[in-house]
Amino acid sequence: MSEPVVNEPAPASEFGPFGLRLLALSRWAAILGGLCFMALVVMSIVSIVGRKLFAMPVPGDVEILQMTAAFASALFFAWCHMKRGDVKVDFFTAKLPPRIVHTLDALGSLLVAVVGLLLAWRTGVGAIGVMRSGETSMILGVPQWISQMLMVPGFALLGVVGLYMMAHCWRLRNAPTTEVKP
Repeated sequence: MSEPVVNEPAPASEFGPFGLRLLALSRWAAILGGLCFMALVVMSIVSIVGRKLFAMPVPGDVEILQMTAAFASALFFAWCHMKRGDVKVDFFTAKLPPRIVHTLDALGSLLVAVVGLLLAWRTGVGAIGVMRSGETSMILGVPQWISQMLMVPGFALLGVVGLYMMAHCWRLRNAPTTEVKP
């Protein structure tokens, strides 16, 4: 028995020119996020080894970890959504026709767009408030608003990707399904 493939990752050939650019931008953002996490791992190892062997940890290592991890995490969401890597509970929709599943995916992507754009907006507003208050990190004295403002592009990209994927899934509602599961 063969069923249409509905929730598989979208091949790049499905996307138009704007979608391909968005896919590339999302990919580069995710790579940057991954490089940030790799740097955090190296810094943590250096700090732990320095603390245990030489009584010389990296000053402010926990602050650096917190600020950088928040920024790096925000960079992954757009790529994940573009590649349909979101967690989906398709138990109830597995037997539905592809048209209905694509409609539900479009609505889900609209919600992702709304959440991404709201997060970008409120994170930016919060960063401006923290900048005005002059709040800095405890050990290093780094202005807190910087790490918050660095999250805004990742959330904004998620919002744009959500809007694009909404339109993409909406278009797929009427596309013929030629792929089948083996």
